[in-house]
Amino acid sequence: MLAAAGWAVQDARAVNLSAGRGVAVRKFVLKSPHGRADYLLFVDGAAVGVIEAKKEGETLTGVEWQSAKYVDGLPDEIPTAAEGALPFAYESTGTETRFTNTLDPDAASRPVFSFHRPETLAGWLTDISHHPTAPTLRHRLRALPPLVEAALWRAQVTAIRPRGGIG
Repeated sequence: MLAAAGWAVQDARAVNLSAGRGVAVRKFVLKSPHGRADYLLFVDGAAVGVIEAKKEGETLTGVEWQSAKYVDGLPDEIPTAAEGALPFAYESTGTETRFTNTLDPDAASRPVFSFHRPETLAGWLTDISHHPTAPTLRHRLRALPPLVEAALWRAQVTAIRPRGGIG
Protein backbone atom coordinates (compact mmCIF):
# COMPACT_ATOMS: atom_id res chain seq x y z
CA MET A 1 0.00 0.00 0.00
CA LEU A 2 2.78 2.44 0.84
CA ALA A 3 4.73 1.79 -2.34
CA ALA A 4 1.52 2.14 -4.38
CA ALA A 5 1.04 5.57 -2.80
CA GLY A 6 4.53 6.70 -3.87
CA TRP A 7 6.53 5.93 -0.71
CA ALA A 8 10.03 4.40 -0.80
CA VAL A 9 9.86 1.76 1.95
CA GLN A 10 13.13 1.07 3.80
CA ASP A 11 14.43 -0.77 6.85
CA ALA A 12 15.74 1.33 9.74
CA ARG A 13 19.18 -0.32 9.36
CA ALA A 14 19.67 1.07 5.85
CA VAL A 15 17.97 4.45 5.58
CA ASN A 16 18.45 6.70 2.56
CA LEU A 17 16.18 9.75 2.95
CA SER A 18 17.21 10.84 -0.57
CA ALA A 19 15.63 7.75 -2.15
CA GLY A 20 12.47 9.69 -2.96
CA ARG A 21 10.28 12.57 -1.90
CA GLY A 22 8.56 10.28 0.61
CA VAL A 23 10.40 7.62 2.59
CA ALA A 24 8.70 5.19 5.00
CA VAL A 25 11.20 3.71 7.47
CA ARG A 26 10.20 0.34 8.99
CA LYS A 27 10.70 -0.40 12.71
CA PHE A 28 12.04 3.01 13.64
CA VAL A 29 13.28 3.14 17.25
CA LEU A 30 11.94 6.13 19.19
CA LYS A 31 13.25 7.67 22.39
CA SER A 32 12.47 5.82 25.60
CA PRO A 33 9.78 4.93 26.70
CA HIS A 34 7.98 5.39 23.35
CA GLY A 35 9.07 2.11 21.81
CA ARG A 36 9.33 1.50 18.09
CA ALA A 37 7.12 2.90 15.35
CA ASP A 38 6.10 0.35 12.75
CA TYR A 39 6.82 3.05 10.15
CA LEU A 40 8.15 6.58 10.44
CA LEU A 41 7.26 8.76 7.44
CA PHE A 42 9.66 11.33 5.99
CA VAL A 43 8.86 13.92 3.32
CA ASP A 44 11.75 15.85 1.79
CA GLY A 45 14.07 14.49 4.51
CA ALA A 46 11.98 15.61 7.50
CA ALA A 47 9.80 13.40 9.71
CA VAL A 48 6.08 14.03 9.18
CA GLY A 49 4.19 11.06 10.59
CA VAL A 50 3.90 7.52 11.88
CA ILE A 51 2.05 4.34 11.01
CA GLU A 52 0.86 1.76 13.51
CA ALA A 53 0.44 -1.52 11.61
CA LYS A 54 -1.94 -4.18 12.89
CA LYS A 55 -2.94 -7.62 11.67
CA GLU A 56 -5.92 -7.85 9.34
CA GLY A 57 -9.13 -8.14 11.29
CA GLU A 58 -7.92 -6.19 14.35
CA THR A 59 -9.95 -3.17 15.37
CA LEU A 60 -8.13 0.09 14.68
CA THR A 61 -10.24 2.52 16.67
CA GLY A 62 -8.72 1.34 19.96
CA VAL A 63 -5.08 1.75 18.93
CA GLU A 64 -4.92 5.50 18.25
CA TRP A 65 -3.14 5.86 21.59
CA GLN A 66 -0.17 3.92 20.16
CA SER A 67 0.17 6.32 17.22
CA ALA A 68 -0.19 9.27 19.61
CA LYS A 69 2.60 7.84 21.78
CA TYR A 70 4.89 7.66 18.76
CA VAL A 71 4.14 11.25 17.79
CA ASP A 72 5.67 12.38 21.09
CA GLY A 73 8.65 10.00 20.98
CA LEU A 74 10.73 11.26 18.09
CA PRO A 75 14.46 11.47 18.93
CA ASP A 76 15.67 15.06 19.24
CA GLU A 77 18.19 14.74 16.39
CA ILE A 78 15.51 13.85 13.81
CA PRO A 79 14.35 16.93 11.87
CA THR A 80 10.60 17.44 11.68
CA ALA A 81 8.65 19.30 9.05
CA ALA A 82 6.37 21.03 11.58
CA GLU A 83 8.38 22.51 14.47
CA GLY A 84 9.05 19.44 16.57
CA ALA A 85 5.73 17.76 15.78
CA LEU A 86 4.66 14.76 13.74
CA PRO A 87 1.37 16.03 12.38
CA PHE A 88 0.19 12.87 10.59
CA ALA A 89 -0.66 9.50 12.15
CA TYR A 90 -2.06 6.36 10.56
CA GLU A 91 -3.28 3.02 11.81
CA SER A 92 -3.63 0.27 9.21
CA THR A 93 -4.36 -3.43 8.83
CA GLY A 94 -3.58 -3.41 5.12
CA THR A 95 -7.29 -3.56 4.28
CA GLU A 96 -8.50 -0.82 6.63
CA THR A 97 -6.63 2.43 7.23
CA ARG A 98 -7.38 5.33 9.57
CA PHE A 99 -5.74 8.77 9.51
CA THR A 100 -5.35 11.59 12.05
CA ASN A 101 -4.07 15.08 11.39
CA THR A 102 -2.84 15.83 14.91
CA LEU A 103 -2.97 19.57 14.23
CA ASP A 104 -6.74 19.51 13.62
CA PRO A 105 -8.94 21.02 16.29
CA ASP A 106 -10.46 18.07 18.13
CA ALA A 107 -8.13 15.71 16.23
CA ALA A 108 -9.62 12.27 15.67
CA SER A 109 -8.86 9.34 13.40
CA ARG A 110 -10.93 9.00 10.26
CA PRO A 111 -11.15 6.16 7.74
CA VAL A 112 -9.27 6.70 4.47
CA PHE A 113 -9.04 4.54 1.36
CA SER A 114 -5.24 4.54 1.22
CA PHE A 115 -2.17 6.29 2.52
CA HIS A 116 -1.77 9.84 1.27
CA ARG A 117 0.93 10.47 -1.29
CA PRO A 118 4.08 12.29 -0.12
CA GLU A 119 3.14 15.23 -2.40
CA THR A 120 -0.20 15.55 -0.62
CA LEU A 121 1.41 15.69 2.81
CA ALA A 122 3.98 18.17 1.48
CA GLY A 123 1.15 20.42 0.28
CA TRP A 124 -0.53 20.25 3.67
CA LEU A 125 2.78 21.12 5.33
CA THR A 126 3.03 24.19 3.07
CA ASP A 127 -0.48 25.20 4.19
CA ILE A 128 0.59 24.76 7.81
CA SER A 129 3.59 27.06 7.30
CA HIS A 130 1.42 29.72 5.62
CA HIS A 131 -1.29 29.62 8.30
CA PRO A 132 0.47 29.03 11.65
CA THR A 133 -2.53 30.13 13.73
CA ALA A 134 -4.98 28.10 11.63
CA PRO A 135 -2.83 25.28 10.24
CA THR A 136 -5.58 23.03 8.88
CA LEU A 137 -8.67 23.43 6.75
CA ARG A 138 -10.85 22.57 9.75
CA HIS A 139 -9.32 25.52 11.64
CA ARG A 140 -10.02 27.85 8.74
CA LEU A 141 -13.59 26.60 8.27
CA ARG A 142 -14.29 27.38 11.92
CA ALA A 143 -13.11 30.93 11.31
CA LEU A 144 -15.45 31.66 8.38
CA PRO A 145 -17.45 34.87 8.75
CA PRO A 146 -21.20 34.63 9.35
CA LEU A 147 -23.36 33.93 6.31
CA VAL A 148 -24.95 37.08 4.86
CA GLU A 149 -28.41 35.86 3.95
CA ALA A 150 -29.79 39.19 2.62
CA ALA A 151 -28.50 38.57 -0.93
CA LEU A 152 -29.70 34.95 -1.07
CA TRP A 153 -32.98 33.45 -2.20
CA ARG A 154 -35.04 31.66 0.43
CA ALA A 155 -34.30 28.30 -1.28
CA GLN A 156 -30.57 28.97 -0.99
CA VAL A 157 -30.87 29.77 2.70
CA THR A 158 -32.93 26.62 3.22
CA ALA A 159 -30.33 24.54 1.36
CA ILE A 160 -27.51 25.99 3.45
CA ARG A 161 -29.37 25.94 6.76
CA PRO A 162 -31.66 22.90 6.74
CA ARG A 163 -33.33 22.06 10.06
CA GLY A 164 -32.43 25.30 11.78
CA GLY A 165 -28.89 26.06 10.77
CA ILE A 166 -25.21 25.21 10.78
CA GLY A 167 -22.31 26.68 12.65
